[in-house]
Parts: sequence; C-alpha cells; structure tokens
Amino acid sequence: MTYQETLNWMFSKLPMYQRQGKSAFKADLTNSINFAQHLNNPQHFINTIHVGGTNGKGSTSNMLASVLQEAGYRVGLFTSPHLKDFRERIRINGIMVSKAYVMSFIAQNKAYLNASGLSFFEMTSAMAFAYFAESKVDIAIIEVGLGGRLDSTNIITPELSVITNIGLDHTQFLGNTLGKIAVEKAGIIKAQVPVVIGKTQQETKDVFKEVAATLQAPIYFADQETQGDFQSDLKGAYQQENIQTALCAIQVLKTKNWKLSNKAIRNGLNNVSKNTGFQGRWQVLKQNPLIICDTGHNKEGLALTMNQLLNLPHTAIHMVFGVVNDKDLETIFPLLPKKAQYYFCKPDVPRGLDAERLQASFIQNGFQGTRYKSVNEAFMAAKKEAMETDIIFIGGSTFVVAEII
Repeated sequence: MTYQETLNWMFSKLPMYQRQGKSAFKADLTNSINFAQHLNNPQHFINTIHVGGTNGKGSTSNMLASVLQEAGYRVGLFTSPHLKDFRERIRINGIMVSKAYVMSFIAQNKAYLNASGLSFFEMTSAMAFAYFAESKVDIAIIEVGLGGRLDSTNIITPELSVITNIGLDHTQFLGNTLGKIAVEKAGIIKAQVPVVIGKTQQETKDVFKEVAATLQAPIYFADQETQGDFQSDLKGAYQQENIQTALCAIQVLKTKNWKLSNKAIRNGLNNVSKNTGFQGRWQVLKQNPLIICDTGHNKEGLALTMNQLLNLPHTAIHMVFGVVNDKDLETIFPLLPKKAQYYFCKPDVPRGLDAERLQASFIQNGFQGTRYKSVNEAFMAAKKEAMETDIIFIGGSTFVVAEII
C-alpha cells in the first residue's frame, strides 16, 4: 500500500474517537497490553514522561520536549490529535515519523490489527512506543489521549507524571464532577514516581494527595512552587500556567540527574513552535485584520481564550465557529462574545455538528450570525466582512482550526 492507502486503511478500519466519538472509546487496557506484548513491549525500553490533564497537556508536553531538545537530548513526542498529517502525532526532535515507517508498521502488523479490534488510538500509541524504542530516544514525552487510568498510553512506568489541571470535559466517560474526573486522571500516578500537579484546585487536591500517598509518589503542586521568570513563544495568556507546570516538572527531572541548564530552559521555552512544530494554540495567522486561531474547545479552555480575545483592541470581532456534535453548548454560551458576528460552520469530520443546528442554538441564546457550507467558506466570508481594525477568531473545535492552518 502507498502511504495514502495506508492512512485510508487506518482511518476506515480502526475506530477513531476524534471522528466517531463514543463508539470508538475503549475503557479497558487489555488491547493495549496485548498489542504491546505482541511488539515485545517497546514501552519498557524507553524513558518517558507521562502528561495528562484537561487543558494544557499538549502545550506542556511540547514545552518539555523543547527544553529537553535544547539540553541536547534525543526526545520523542507523542501527542494528539493531529491537525493536518497523522505523522504530527509521533515526532523525534520535532521531526515527524517517516511515511515509510508508518507504512512498514501497518504492513507488518496488519493481520494482528484486523483480528484484534484495536482502536485507532490504541494502535497509534503502540506505534509511537515502537518507533521511539527502535530510534533509541533518550526520553519520550507521552501525552494522555483521554482520561488517564484507562488511557491506551497508561502502560508505561515514567520518570515523572504530570497532571496539568482538571475541568469538566468528556464527562460521559470520566464522571460529572471534578473529583470523579480527578480520580480518572490520577490513574497515571505510579508507585514511587514523582507527580507534578499544575493547578491546585479545592475539589481535586485531596484526591491527588491521597493517591500519591497510597503509592508513595512524591507530589508537587506547580502553582505553589517558587520558579524563575521565564517566557515562551506560545503567547496565549493561559500559557503562563503551562510554563509554571513545565518549570516545576523540569526541577523534578533535575533531581533525577537530567542535565537541564537555565540556558536550555530559556531557549527551550522560547522556541517551542520551532523545535517541536507545535501549532494551533493562540496562533496569529495575519495582521490587519488580526486573525487568530485557537483549538481550545471546552469551558475552561474557552474561558481563558475569550478573556484574552476581548481584551485586545478591536472595532469588531468576527467568530468563525464550529463544534463537534457531543459539545455541551450550554456551558460555553456564557463565555462567548454576544456582540460578535458569527460565521457558523461544520468541521469536516463525521462528528461535526451541523451548521444549521449550531446556528439555531446560538440564535436562541441571543447571538447573531450566518451559517456556511464549509469552514473555508465561513472563513472567506469573515475575511470579506472584516475591516483592518477588526479581529477574526477561528475556533470552537480542533477540526475547525485544522481546516484553516
């Protein structure tokens, strides 16, 4: 099979949560454990850092990877979802896994994959572990897909676990309170392995402390640690919290004999996008009018993004907006600017919410806007309408941003 044929096979044969939703979610580690054994357990041959949480885990993972790269290490990075190319999910020092490797991995394991009923994410996690082991990385940053306890990545024993924060997202799988969700996220804490918690939250603090104490895992709350004044090229205001989390993680890694100088930390944080290829977080695409895209899509993520957006000087705001069909719109309506002009669209994935339904819900809640047949059509309309002193914001879903970048 060619690379494109390989991708087509993967997307059609392996249930994919990003595209299909709940039917692709596997709340069980059996498949992951069995496939890893089939591959001779590559995850046992690499040093790892495991990063979970509701918001900020992608940014924090990329920050850590960038700092470790600047310190001279060979660094694997596994993240999800991808924006444009599947290979974005698996990188070493910012370079995507080769098409040849993807084709070879699928060809070698196709019979197993056909027989086993693995999900897309279960297969991809295993591919990443195999690639990093074969490539002899010094360390790999592994971002949790969904939850923690039963996530496909949770078959590693890392050098360090990181949990950025807890918000009400994926409640149909993880629970409907912050405490219940924290229990699932805390599933990545391992016996005697230090854990960094990015944000101290009243509803979750005791959950993490209790799990860490039971497992004799040293626990650190990043927002209670004293850290230096470091900036990043990732410019969303919400990145300050992620910088704080990454810095705390770096201090813990230093105690485990990872050599990370202040110069490596500063350069790493200032060159995240360049070093790792990270995109889509408060990304400025153009000036005059200012065009910004951001993949934040849940209540906590959108609250921070909208706060920063509204504080920018502007004459008017144009919102190119689309969501997936399991989005709880009621939770995000209060966060979004009522005075903005909306350009409603459906992201081009099976889970995308129909633009007509999206528009109707928004209009019922006091917003105004027009629906379009595609994300690109909505974006073109916004560019046509916007004056130089306006802002165009593209978001609501990772998939909306992916179609524009």
